[in-house]
Amino acid sequence: MTLAIQNNHFQLACNGVSYWEEQQALLVADVHLGKISHFRKNGSAVPQTAILKNFDRLNESVAQFQPKQIIFLGDLFHSALNSEWNLFENWLQQQQAEVILIAGNHDIISPLHYDELGVKIHQELNIDNFRLTHHPEEQEDSFNICGHIHPGYRLVGLGKQHLKLKCFFRSERQLILPAFGEFTGCFVMKPEPKDQVFVCADAEVIQVN
Repeated sequence: MTLAIQNNHFQLACNGVSYWEEQQALLVADVHLGKISHFRKNGSAVPQTAILKNFDRLNESVAQFQPKQIIFLGDLFHSALNSEWNLFENWLQQQQAEVILIAGNHDIISPLHYDELGVKIHQELNIDNFRLTHHPEEQEDSFNICGHIHPGYRLVGLGKQHLKLKCFFRSERQLILPAFGEFTGCFVMKPEPKDQVFVCADAEVIQVN
């Protein structure tokens, strides 16, 4: 699925990333690295192999789009340093693209650690008429691309069966990306008539309203 926004084009992928063609930038929201290790440390029965899924899926996206920039829209890490930081460091060493983090409310790890790895941190990033943030922040003079909400949409079948899927949520001046990370959950959105919802199915992104 490709969206045209202000003469720019954004490919929406079913794993929740978006590729900004004109900037050759991969946009990724709410990875929450370290969350699975945090769960396991506190006794949750989450398999060790789940930790690697985030990195596997990131690698798949990088291989697919070959970006020059990878921009994380906040909440890259879930909390303080843990064993997944070492995995992140190893992952960074394999990347050719510039890596940028727009700080989110969960990003409490010292910027010094990111600086040592060559990751640039911003509170927001303005590119042409686009404003990239973690929290949704609409302004009249720019189009906002963000995360934080973990948007989802509930589909209801004829037999009253329910299916909740992650989604991209577009309003007039904003695009909210779904949470990329495993075990992040989603918040069911209630679109207004002019809003657009693009759900992430297993093999494609589908507009549902």
